[in-house]
Amino acid sequence: MKLNMYQKIRLKNGKFGVVIEIFNNGEAYMIDILTPDNEYEQETVYPKDIKSVVVEVEQPFIVA
Repeated sequence: MKLNMYQKIRLKNGKFGVVIEIFNNGEAYMIDILTPDNEYEQETVYPKDIKSVVVEVEQPFIVA
């Protein structure tokens, strides 16, 4: 599976990140990870490091 820019992923180590750069057509990815102190750290990860892709679901907003 090829990832796109700004997709949210979960790594096998449990961290979540957002893809900010794609290297060599998906051989590696640079991701932003939000740390507990609300700072961002960047990490290069490989497809073998990725556990899953987070998919957002839009639902209608209904006012009661």
